[in-house]
Amino acid sequence: MALNVAQKLIRSHLVGGETRPGAEIALKVEQILLQDVLGILVMLELEAMGVERSKAEVAVQYVDHNLVQGDHLNAEEHLFLRSACRRFGVWYSRPGNGISHPVHMARFGVPGKLLLGSDSHTPAAGSLGMLAFGAGGVEVALAMAGEPLHIRMPQVWGVRLTGTLPAWTSAKDVILEMLRRHGVEGGFGRIIEYHGPGLEGLSAMDRHVIANMGAEMGATTTVFPSDEAIRRFLRDEGREGDWVEI
Repeated sequence: MALNVAQKLIRSHLVGGETRPGAEIALKVEQILLQDVLGILVMLELEAMGVERSKAEVAVQYVDHNLVQGDHLNAEEHLFLRSACRRFGVWYSRPGNGISHPVHMARFGVPGKLLLGSDSHTPAAGSLGMLAFGAGGVEVALAMAGEPLHIRMPQVWGVRLTGTLPAWTSAKDVILEMLRRHGVEGGFGRIIEYHGPGLEGLSAMDRHVIANMGAEMGATTTVFPSDEAIRRFLRDEGREGDWVEI
Protein backbone atom coordinates (compact mmCIF):
# COMPACT_ATOMS: atom_id res chain seq x y z
CA MET A 1 0.00 0.00 0.00
CA ALA A 2 1.30 3.48 -0.89
CA LEU A 3 2.69 5.55 1.97
CA ASN A 4 1.46 9.03 2.78
CA VAL A 5 3.91 11.93 3.16
CA ALA A 6 4.21 11.64 6.94
CA GLN A 7 4.93 7.91 6.73
CA LYS A 8 7.56 8.47 4.04
CA LEU A 9 9.30 11.10 6.15
CA ILE A 10 9.25 9.00 9.30
CA ARG A 11 10.51 5.85 7.60
CA SER A 12 13.34 7.74 5.90
CA HIS A 13 14.57 8.93 9.33
CA LEU A 14 13.81 5.86 11.42
CA VAL A 15 16.82 4.46 13.28
CA GLY A 16 14.97 2.47 15.94
CA GLY A 17 11.55 1.17 16.97
CA GLU A 18 8.38 0.17 15.14
CA THR A 19 6.12 2.63 13.33
CA ARG A 20 3.06 1.51 15.26
CA PRO A 21 0.99 4.30 16.86
CA GLY A 22 2.02 4.68 20.49
CA ALA A 23 5.29 2.75 20.14
CA GLU A 24 8.57 4.51 20.87
CA ILE A 25 10.63 5.34 17.80
CA ALA A 26 14.04 6.95 17.29
CA LEU A 27 14.54 9.41 14.45
CA LYS A 28 17.68 10.86 12.88
CA VAL A 29 17.82 14.67 13.24
CA GLU A 30 19.43 16.77 10.49
CA GLN A 31 18.55 20.38 11.32
CA ILE A 32 18.32 22.34 14.57
CA LEU A 33 16.42 25.58 15.27
CA LEU A 34 17.19 27.47 18.47
CA GLN A 35 15.46 30.57 19.78
CA ASP A 36 16.98 32.80 22.39
CA VAL A 37 14.75 31.90 25.36
CA LEU A 38 15.89 28.26 25.42
CA GLY A 39 19.06 28.75 23.40
CA ILE A 40 21.12 29.70 26.43
CA LEU A 41 20.05 26.53 28.25
CA VAL A 42 20.92 24.40 25.20
CA MET A 43 24.38 25.97 24.95
CA LEU A 44 25.04 25.38 28.64
CA GLU A 45 23.87 21.78 28.30
CA LEU A 46 26.27 21.23 25.39
CA GLU A 47 29.10 22.59 27.52
CA ALA A 48 28.10 20.34 30.44
CA MET A 49 28.05 17.28 28.14
CA GLY A 50 31.50 18.08 26.81
CA VAL A 51 30.30 18.48 23.23
CA GLU A 52 32.96 20.12 21.05
CA ARG A 53 30.90 20.98 17.95
CA SER A 54 27.31 20.52 16.82
CA LYS A 55 26.90 17.31 14.81
CA ALA A 56 23.74 18.47 13.02
CA GLU A 57 23.90 19.24 9.30
CA VAL A 58 22.55 22.71 10.06
CA ALA A 59 22.03 24.41 13.42
CA VAL A 60 20.83 28.00 13.69
CA GLN A 61 20.45 30.22 16.75
CA TYR A 62 17.82 32.94 16.24
CA VAL A 63 17.41 36.00 18.44
CA ASP A 64 13.75 36.95 18.05
CA HIS A 65 12.19 36.91 21.54
CA ASN A 66 14.26 38.94 24.01
CA LEU A 67 14.78 42.06 21.92
CA VAL A 68 13.80 45.00 24.15
CA GLN A 69 16.88 46.81 25.47
CA GLY A 70 15.36 47.99 28.75
CA ASP A 71 18.51 47.10 30.68
CA HIS A 72 21.79 45.24 30.14
CA LEU A 73 20.40 41.69 30.41
CA ASN A 74 19.21 41.09 26.84
CA ALA A 75 22.34 42.65 25.36
CA GLU A 76 24.52 40.36 27.47
CA GLU A 77 22.39 37.38 26.43
CA HIS A 78 22.98 38.21 22.76
CA LEU A 79 26.75 38.43 23.31
CA PHE A 80 26.75 35.07 25.06
CA LEU A 81 24.75 33.39 22.29
CA ARG A 82 26.98 34.80 19.57
CA SER A 83 30.11 33.54 21.32
CA ALA A 84 28.49 30.13 21.96
CA CYS A 85 27.57 29.83 18.28
CA ARG A 86 31.22 30.35 17.36
CA ARG A 87 32.19 27.78 19.97
CA PHE A 88 29.81 25.05 18.75
CA GLY A 89 29.66 25.79 15.00
CA VAL A 90 26.12 27.18 14.93
CA TRP A 91 24.75 29.87 12.61
CA TYR A 92 23.84 33.07 14.49
CA SER A 93 20.85 35.12 13.33
CA ARG A 94 21.25 38.48 15.05
CA PRO A 95 18.44 40.64 16.50
CA GLY A 96 16.45 42.24 13.71
CA ASN A 97 16.95 39.45 11.15
CA GLY A 98 13.36 38.31 11.60
CA ILE A 99 11.25 35.66 13.30
CA SER A 100 12.93 32.28 13.37
CA HIS A 101 10.32 30.14 11.60
CA PRO A 102 9.81 32.04 8.32
CA VAL A 103 13.51 32.94 8.17
CA HIS A 104 14.53 29.31 8.60
CA MET A 105 12.00 28.26 5.97
CA ALA A 106 13.44 30.75 3.48
CA ARG A 107 17.14 30.28 4.19
CA PHE A 108 17.65 26.73 5.45
CA GLY A 109 14.49 24.65 5.01
CA VAL A 110 14.88 21.58 2.78
CA PRO A 111 12.03 19.21 1.86
CA GLY A 112 12.55 15.75 3.29
CA LYS A 113 14.78 16.82 6.19
CA LEU A 114 13.98 16.50 9.90
CA LEU A 115 14.07 19.73 11.91
CA LEU A 116 14.11 19.78 15.71
CA GLY A 117 13.60 23.11 17.43
CA SER A 118 13.49 24.57 20.92
CA ASP A 119 10.19 26.27 20.12
CA SER A 120 6.64 24.94 20.06
CA HIS A 121 5.98 26.37 16.59
CA THR A 122 8.89 24.56 14.92
CA PRO A 123 6.32 22.38 13.07
CA ALA A 124 5.71 25.40 10.81
CA ALA A 125 8.54 23.92 8.69
CA GLY A 126 6.16 21.12 7.75
CA SER A 127 4.83 23.56 5.16
CA LEU A 128 7.93 22.73 3.07
CA GLY A 129 7.51 18.98 3.26
CA MET A 130 9.83 18.71 6.26
CA LEU A 131 9.31 16.62 9.38
CA ALA A 132 9.57 19.19 12.17
CA PHE A 133 9.14 18.87 15.93
CA GLY A 134 9.33 21.23 18.87
CA ALA A 135 11.18 19.91 21.92
CA GLY A 136 12.76 20.89 25.22
CA GLY A 137 16.32 22.01 25.74
CA VAL A 138 17.72 18.62 26.74
CA GLU A 139 16.27 16.86 23.67
CA VAL A 140 17.65 19.55 21.37
CA ALA A 141 21.09 19.46 23.02
CA LEU A 142 21.20 15.67 22.66
CA ALA A 143 20.32 15.95 18.98
CA MET A 144 23.13 18.47 18.50
CA ALA A 145 25.42 15.95 20.19
CA GLY A 146 24.47 13.40 17.53
CA GLU A 147 21.77 11.46 19.36
CA PRO A 148 18.44 10.56 17.70
CA LEU A 149 15.10 12.01 18.76
CA HIS A 150 12.94 9.61 20.77
CA ILE A 151 9.18 10.06 20.53
CA ARG A 152 6.06 7.92 20.55
CA MET A 153 4.82 7.19 17.05
CA PRO A 154 1.87 9.53 16.40
CA GLN A 155 -1.25 8.71 14.47
CA VAL A 156 -1.41 10.31 11.02
CA TRP A 157 -4.57 12.35 10.51
CA GLY A 158 -5.29 13.22 6.89
CA VAL A 159 -7.18 16.42 6.09
CA ARG A 160 -8.37 16.64 2.48
CA LEU A 161 -8.72 20.19 1.20
CA THR A 162 -11.04 20.92 -1.74
CA GLY A 163 -12.20 24.03 -3.56
CA THR A 164 -10.70 27.50 -3.16
CA LEU A 165 -10.73 30.10 -0.43
CA PRO A 166 -13.75 32.44 -0.67
CA ALA A 167 -13.29 36.19 -0.91
CA TRP A 168 -12.17 37.93 2.29
CA THR A 169 -10.66 34.77 3.72
CA SER A 170 -7.06 33.62 4.10
CA ALA A 171 -5.11 30.51 5.00
CA LYS A 172 -5.48 31.39 8.67
CA ASP A 173 -9.20 30.75 8.35
CA VAL A 174 -8.41 27.12 7.46
CA ILE A 175 -6.66 26.45 10.75
CA LEU A 176 -9.21 28.54 12.68
CA GLU A 177 -11.94 26.32 11.26
CA MET A 178 -9.95 23.25 12.29
CA LEU A 179 -9.73 24.68 15.80
CA ARG A 180 -13.46 25.42 15.83
CA ARG A 181 -14.27 21.85 14.86
CA HIS A 182 -11.71 19.96 16.91
CA GLY A 183 -10.60 22.22 19.77
CA VAL A 184 -7.20 22.86 21.32
CA GLU A 185 -6.58 19.16 22.02
CA GLY A 186 -7.88 17.78 18.72
CA GLY A 187 -4.41 17.17 17.33
CA PHE A 188 -2.89 15.60 20.43
CA GLY A 189 -0.80 12.54 19.56
CA ARG A 190 -1.32 13.15 15.86
CA ILE A 191 0.51 14.32 12.77
CA ILE A 192 -1.90 16.41 10.71
CA GLU A 193 -1.27 15.91 7.00
CA TYR A 194 -3.02 18.18 4.51
CA HIS A 195 -3.65 16.92 0.99
CA GLY A 196 -6.12 17.18 -1.87
CA PRO A 197 -6.92 19.52 -4.78
CA GLY A 198 -7.40 22.50 -2.45
CA LEU A 199 -3.62 22.68 -2.00
CA GLU A 200 -3.34 24.28 -5.45
CA GLY A 201 -4.71 27.52 -4.04
CA LEU A 202 -2.30 27.64 -1.10
CA SER A 203 1.17 29.15 -1.46
CA ALA A 204 4.14 27.99 0.59
CA MET A 205 3.58 30.83 3.07
CA ASP A 206 -0.15 30.04 3.27
CA ARG A 207 0.84 26.54 4.30
CA HIS A 208 3.33 27.98 6.77
CA VAL A 209 0.48 29.79 8.54
CA ILE A 210 -1.56 26.59 8.81
CA ALA A 211 1.38 24.42 9.94
CA ASN A 212 2.49 27.04 12.44
CA MET A 213 -0.87 27.04 14.20
CA GLY A 214 -1.10 23.26 14.34
CA ALA A 215 0.57 23.74 17.72
CA GLU A 216 -2.61 25.48 18.91
CA MET A 217 -4.44 22.19 18.26
CA GLY A 218 -1.87 20.25 20.27
CA ALA A 219 -0.62 18.42 17.17
CA THR A 220 2.72 16.62 17.31
CA THR A 221 3.46 18.24 13.95
CA THR A 222 1.87 19.21 10.64
CA VAL A 223 2.93 18.02 7.19
CA PHE A 224 2.30 19.26 3.66
CA PRO A 225 3.62 17.65 0.46
CA SER A 226 6.58 19.18 -1.34
CA ASP A 227 4.99 20.05 -4.69
CA GLU A 228 5.27 22.75 -7.36
CA ALA A 229 4.24 25.48 -4.91
CA ILE A 230 7.25 24.61 -2.75
CA ARG A 231 9.47 24.47 -5.81
CA ARG A 232 8.38 28.00 -6.78
CA PHE A 233 9.05 29.24 -3.26
CA LEU A 234 12.56 27.82 -3.18
CA ARG A 235 13.24 29.13 -6.70
CA ASP A 236 12.21 32.62 -5.57
CA GLU A 237 14.67 32.26 -2.66
CA GLY A 238 17.45 31.20 -5.05
CA ARG A 239 17.47 27.63 -3.69
CA GLU A 240 15.61 25.59 -6.29
CA GLY A 241 18.42 23.04 -6.13
CA ASP A 242 17.23 22.09 -2.62
CA TRP A 243 13.79 21.07 -3.88
CA VAL A 244 12.71 17.43 -3.94
CA GLU A 245 9.21 16.16 -4.58
CA ILE A 246 7.57 14.38 -1.65
